[in-house]
Amino acid sequence: MKQITFTLNGRKRQWDIAPDETLIDLLRRQGLTGTKRGCDTGMCGSCAVIIDGRAVNACIYYAFQVDGRTVETIEGVGDFDRPHPLQTALADAGAVQCGFCTPGFIMTAKALLDRKPNAEDADFRQHLDGNLCRCTGYVKIEQAIRSCSTAAEGGAQ
Repeated sequence: MKQITFTLNGRKRQWDIAPDETLIDLLRRQGLTGTKRGCDTGMCGSCAVIIDGRAVNACIYYAFQVDGRTVETIEGVGDFDRPHPLQTALADAGAVQCGFCTPGFIMTAKALLDRKPNAEDADFRQHLDGNLCRCTGYVKIEQAIRSCSTAAEGGAQ
């Protein structure tokens, strides 16, 4: 076992981890089940979290790699009473059907919009390329996320 310390959703935390433990396993072991386990190969994006401002797939990221870093999960983004603008936009656009992929899309889009609030279509296509949805066909998801960019008239960011 190895002990690591990192900032999780704004709070500095410390855990004992196995050398081969993935970040998704650590998060889910701690009760943070919003980060979804999908493919376990880094191909679907359902496990996306933000590490030091960048979206990464937690299923292929070892827990020891976040030692000393900052990690944000969907649980740190918004809640039922105070949703993040991305959460509101996706719900309002009807872009949440089964909801399994939604946390990954939100985390990936948030990482992009935090770095580039005026993101445009080409940015969305590039950054959301690794997120898969089996229900919506992407149109509503893209429209909702686009509405949060300051490049969109009346953007929520």
